[in-house]
Amino acid sequence: QVQLVESGGGFVKSGGSLSLSCAARGTSLNINAMGWYRQAPGKERELVARVFENGITNSADSVKGRFTISRDNAEYTVHLQMHSLKPEDTAVYYCHVYADTTGRRFDDYWGQGTQVTVLS
Repeated sequence: QVQLVESGGGFVKSGGSLSLSCAARGTSLNINAMGWYRQAPGKERELVARVFENGITNSADSVKGRFTISRDNAEYTVHLQMHSLKPEDTAVYYCHVYADTTGRRFDDYWGQGTQVTVLS
């Protein structure tokens, strides 16, 4: 089992910056991908950015050039630096990991979500 502990988020004015962090806790962690998804009211959950164990990253076109994702493999943490925030970035942000804790298969694990609100 994997527990994800999220921190960060909150309120910020348009153009401002926020950061999110997520720490994975568990035993025998073998984490492939770590990242962030978000869900705005009335919309589906979408990928924001993720980073794989080899350092390769994916991100949504809407955040490229504004958000930066990084990962500390030794500490099982992932960080999302968000700059030039826009009101449309307002959403609940969820930490996600794709991890194997049994040596048999990988599963998806989700954090409880943290609210990011960008004021216009």
